[in-house]
Amino acid sequence: MTTLSPSSPAVPAALGGRRVVVVGAGSNTGRALARAASAAGAELVLAGPDPRKLEWTAGELAGPAEVVPVDLADEASIAALAAATGRFDHLVSTAAMPANGPLAELELADVQRAFAAKVIGPMLLAKHLAGQVATGGPEGGSFTFFSGVAAWRPAPARTVMATTNGALAFLVQALAVEIAPVRVNAVSPGIVDSGSWDGMGSDKEPFLRSVAERNPARRVGSTEDLVRAVLFAIGSPFVTGTVLHVDGGGRLV
Repeated sequence: MTTLSPSSPAVPAALGGRRVVVVGAGSNTGRALARAASAAGAELVLAGPDPRKLEWTAGELAGPAEVVPVDLADEASIAALAAATGRFDHLVSTAAMPANGPLAELELADVQRAFAAKVIGPMLLAKHLAGQVATGGPEGGSFTFFSGVAAWRPAPARTVMATTNGALAFLVQALAVEIAPVRVNAVSPGIVDSGSWDGMGSDKEPFLRSVAERNPARRVGSTEDLVRAVLFAIGSPFVTGTVLHVDGGGRLV
């Protein structure tokens, strides 16, 4: 479990008194981000498809939090999130719904869900919530979404993942122009030991070791690496329309 204290350099003091929406707050990364923002004094709105996981996250936080279920494939659900959220400072979405597999075996419904999580959902979040962002603080207001290294390192059976992550990278540029002065950025993780590889069982450690040996950074990522990148994007008033690559240089090799 990643734990960041308010004294950690990953936690900007600027979050004190801010209202932060975390979409995907039931995931390992979303939960770690919520804990860090709460420890820094932020008031949280926790959103995602599973209320039980959101309540679990809320129970771990140092400060106040509201739980609002949301389905990024349902525009009415996103509009309801906007109504429940009111005025806020920053929104982060870690949402993903991978549709991996050989091209010939892909199901349209799975592809549509993947695009809803990574492309259509973020666009609708901006549509319904951009007008509620407070931009008067020293760091302004922002949206931060999650792309991924597959967009820059496509591989067989990862066509949908590569396409959705790549589309999101271009979407943040378009949104940064359209909804300015609200800032819009993306974080693009590489191979991160966030729990998503635990299903590999005994193959996990050899896999992560081989990734570390190839990466220019000579290690795999951690959830804390992602939290630091998100908080940098949130707290940097001159950063917008940018993809922050948190992949140890993995997209280069």
